[in-house]
Amino acid sequence: MDFFQTYKTQILYIAMVLLAIVVLRFLTNFFYRRLSARAEQRIPGEGTRPLHLVKRVMNALWLVLGIITLYYLSTPEDSYTYTALTKDFRLVVYLGLVAIATIVGASTVNLWFRHIIQKKKLQESDTTNLRFLRYVVVFGIYFAGFLLAILAFPSLRGLAQTALGGAGIVAVITAIASQEALANIIGGLFIISFKPFKVGDTVMLADAMEGVVADITLRHTVIRNYDNKMIVIPNAIINKEKLVNFNLGELKCCERIEIGISYDSDIDLAKKIMQEACENHPLILDNRSIWEREQGLPVVRTAVTRLNDFSVTVRAWAWAKDYGDAVSLRFDILENVKKRFDKEGIEIPFPYRTVVLKNPPEVDSH
Repeated sequence: MDFFQTYKTQILYIAMVLLAIVVLRFLTNFFYRRLSARAEQRIPGEGTRPLHLVKRVMNALWLVLGIITLYYLSTPEDSYTYTALTKDFRLVVYLGLVAIATIVGASTVNLWFRHIIQKKKLQESDTTNLRFLRYVVVFGIYFAGFLLAILAFPSLRGLAQTALGGAGIVAVITAIASQEALANIIGGLFIISFKPFKVGDTVMLADAMEGVVADITLRHTVIRNYDNKMIVIPNAIINKEKLVNFNLGELKCCERIEIGISYDSDIDLAKKIMQEACENHPLILDNRSIWEREQGLPVVRTAVTRLNDFSVTVRAWAWAKDYGDAVSLRFDILENVKKRFDKEGIEIPFPYRTVVLKNPPEVDSH
């Protein structure tokens, strides 16, 4: 009882601080659960991520502020430590508010862009510019939040004020000009400005990587190949690559189908079989000009293109409305032609080798 009477004020103070921490953390978790349930209904899989991050920041904020408040117990009001604790308390509050405002602002903008992009997709419009702009704006919000945070530190305040100024932006860009990050950002801007490809295009790089462009970010371009694997290529690199865009300009595509036959096979019959297999396919496209139709030229042209060591290469030029149909057309034609060749006796040869034996050993007659 004597201990309680002596330190009654301090004990009540500690109890109030601890109770405040528990209540604030309970309210934070309570509102997080309520808001997360609503966000999950409206934006499944995306709405709860920023809320979870805000909850963690706020819970850490309550804990740090509670610890600082408890230190006031053993600190005289007229001491240097008391003044330092007051500054620390204000600094933590400021940083917490900046962090929460940055997360909420960036998440709100990100979700708004996702909503607009989804609408554009339903209207079958190009969303490449919106996707790239989303990354730029979200990055700008986080960068501004970072600068506002370092304003609280006197030793870094000059850097933040310079960066926020008009001349500071140029200075920051100049400082990182030699870094790869800026090269990727500039590469992304070039892609968005000149549009060698956009999201949804089918492309093939010089090293035979092929797939559909899934996303273009500030740093890299994401290509989904036909094995459903994501290929991540920095923008600075993809800008230097030789790239084939199957969706740029006219979509129709010419598929060159080549098959080798033996020298003993009937070339005219092989050409006829390949022509008929192509012209009878439902995906074939009649790409003849008006003059060619008037002259009665065939829809699919066939010709001998190479005389190899042990085979004769016969090629058929088959047109399709786009690259996807051309690939399907090629697979079907190869299978049909192989079956027809087997029926008609046209040989697809294997490599032949002639072995000459000099000075063969004598055979023992016994």
